[in-house]
Amino acid sequence: MSSVNKKALSETDIISKYVIPAIKQAGWDDMTQIRQEVKLRDGKVVVRGMIAARKKVKSADIVLYHKPSMPLAVIEAKANKHEIGKGMQQGLDYAKLLGVPFIFASNGDGFIFHDKTNPQQPETEIGLEDFPTPSQLWAKYCAYKGYKESQLPIITQDYYDDGSGKSPRYYQLQAINKTVEAVSSGKDRILLVMATGTGKTYTAFQIIWRLWKSKAKKRILFLADRTALVEQTQTGDFQPFGQAMSRISSRKVDPAYEIHLALYQALTGPDESQKAYKQVDPDFFDLIVIDECHRGSASEESAWREILEYFSAATQIGLTATPKETDEVSNIDYFGEPVYMYSLKEGIEDGFLAPYKVVRVDLDIDLQGWRPTKGQVDKHGNEVEDRIYNQKDFDRTLVIDERTQLVAETITNYLKRTDPLAKTIVFCNDIDHAERMRRALINCNPEQYAKNDKYVMKITGDDAIGKAQLGNFTNPKRTYPVIATTSELMTTGVDAKTCKLVVLDQNIQSMTKFKQIIGRGTRIDDKFGKLWFTILDFKKATELFADERFDGIPEKVISTKPSDINDEDSDFNDILDGHDSEDESEDTADSPDSQGSDDDFDFPKGEDSPQTGWGDDEEKTVIKYHINGVAVKKVGERVQYYDEDGKLVTESFKDYTKKTLTKSFASLDDFIKRWNSAERKQAIIDELASEGVIWEVLEAEIGKELDPFDMICHVVFDQPPLTRKERANNVKKRNYFTKYSEMAQAVLNELLNKYSDEGVEALESKDALKTGKVVEFGRPIEIAKKGFGGKKEYEAAIAELEKAIYDTTPNKSA
Repeated sequence: MSSVNKKALSETDIISKYVIPAIKQAGWDDMTQIRQEVKLRDGKVVVRGMIAARKKVKSADIVLYHKPSMPLAVIEAKANKHEIGKGMQQGLDYAKLLGVPFIFASNGDGFIFHDKTNPQQPETEIGLEDFPTPSQLWAKYCAYKGYKESQLPIITQDYYDDGSGKSPRYYQLQAINKTVEAVSSGKDRILLVMATGTGKTYTAFQIIWRLWKSKAKKRILFLADRTALVEQTQTGDFQPFGQAMSRISSRKVDPAYEIHLALYQALTGPDESQKAYKQVDPDFFDLIVIDECHRGSASEESAWREILEYFSAATQIGLTATPKETDEVSNIDYFGEPVYMYSLKEGIEDGFLAPYKVVRVDLDIDLQGWRPTKGQVDKHGNEVEDRIYNQKDFDRTLVIDERTQLVAETITNYLKRTDPLAKTIVFCNDIDHAERMRRALINCNPEQYAKNDKYVMKITGDDAIGKAQLGNFTNPKRTYPVIATTSELMTTGVDAKTCKLVVLDQNIQSMTKFKQIIGRGTRIDDKFGKLWFTILDFKKATELFADERFDGIPEKVISTKPSDINDEDSDFNDILDGHDSEDESEDTADSPDSQGSDDDFDFPKGEDSPQTGWGDDEEKTVIKYHINGVAVKKVGERVQYYDEDGKLVTESFKDYTKKTLTKSFASLDDFIKRWNSAERKQAIIDELASEGVIWEVLEAEIGKELDPFDMICHVVFDQPPLTRKERANNVKKRNYFTKYSEMAQAVLNELLNKYSDEGVEALESKDALKTGKVVEFGRPIEIAKKGFGGKKEYEAAIAELEKAIYDTTPNKSA
């Protein structure tokens, strides 16, 4: 048997011939413990103009598992021509995502073993025959984690597998494992922070499943504050619980079931007779999972906190995208520091969440303010109070019809330019504003409204007809409704995957609320072409993106207990009554109506009415003037994009490309060398596309006749570009073809013309000899043999032709 030239083997060969055999030899099971090509990220979406592209991402070569739910190690391999540890930094990156302490790098000669459990000597070199066994790594892992024997049955319980191949994403697995681990260690208050759209409910299901199956927890309560959340949970992620699951209704807790789903409102109320949770003993539930825990139960004196306090002996897990940290309300104060956090920025960078484009629209009246003339009355005969009204007043204390009309026209024009059937949510100040906006949008879209009268719908808590259309709005398969006007109802709990336009015409000061609203657009749906979304901002709300609290780690800022604060502190009492001092209307869902409510109750007295705890105080009356006859104009419109630092930037795609590619190529010479040394130019074009270069957008900005080579030379290195036609003519002027036979000259000349028309991919295509006039010379194999002497000679001629095309002498003389 001839010896193998290891240096000539590809990375794939090294893995199959050396790495995998070494792992199996150590006793790792090929079916349950070894996974190859593990894709951890989806690839960030880059948006410019109306076009988006995903960056290509590499997969981890090999991940080793104790069980499918527990990753232990990452192995990164390289071809043998590289140093043995070349893949280590890449492996460390994957290991961080998976939360594993063991990383191996190999080139087929052996392994560099990075062991985070041994800080004194993290990296050692070991032979192929010395790869650690599964029991050795598991023992080191358990010691590193400090697991006790009693924890292992809980920690090693498998997650639910439906056989479809779906498994938790890397961050979901981290969240599940860290939570299960915390519960097994005896922790009884746990907080999980995961951005909207990252699968909190699926993660909660897997946590409950593993704790339930391992018999660590036997009776479980899942608490939410919106009917839609409970219904989606029961029929969606929680379906595998089957007959063990019950939804609490009619204020009856049936002790025969093990998994209970409930609205806060179904368990409690202002009257003692409504406190259904007292039907069972305080130790009945041993696990409570609270969805969107930043809402009702965050405040220490919230009416709904009594449920959690009654079952205080139970382990309680809070789930939120937006942990509430104000001077008076703290998730962290109740649950402790988050055991795991996965932010919006991380979700966008990984490609699991949609990036956003912001269109900021400035109206003259918003910037300059408006003042009534002396004695001016509104449409209802009320004299308008004499003062300067500004952006915060409009649609809250002062309605100007022309402003509403201009906002509706701007929304309509944007949809007409892009996609008139793109799902759109318009966030208004209150129900009255949402109704007027609905009317204005209908009048702006008579053709669409004539096709279907549900083109625009008001979907608010007071409107049964509108609320009934919520399911159709969120269903990607249903075209109508297209535009939903709302105020509070759709800020949370609405899984609108295909929402492509979020319109902000609402005063938003609360960071919690802002994050929830942005979350309406961040879901990706590849199947329906939803990769990104636009925020159309009329109220400068998107300035909150620049606030460090937007995607930072929440800091616990609460410093006192309610008992330490003077009872006459009205701001504090507002908090206790269910109001967020940042934005009064934010948490109205915290309060059931004064009549008591059944489990289908969503919103008290209409979603927007500011009120207290149980609705036993009078609603605040706000005088709202309504006028018309005011000239309102747009004075500016600015487009901003999400950049790699998670900030909004105003830049052309040309600027973005230059900034991105200067990281890859140190100089023009560096780029030219790389281009000329590539066997296939298309490989570099594809590689640049994977870095987020969207060629179509660049062509639209620069000019369509440029070759990718010239596009980069021009955009990134400021070189005067040559068109493809000019490059082709330069080759012809040099009498380049004369060294070839007459047939080869004719073929190459035809291929050069194809390059001029279509680009370098036309030369490198496997069908290059099957199109145009070339086919007149025969089949590809005949052309290669007769014209060039064979396939290898033909390929060499094409390589030489490309070299002539990209000769940079013309550029230097230009």
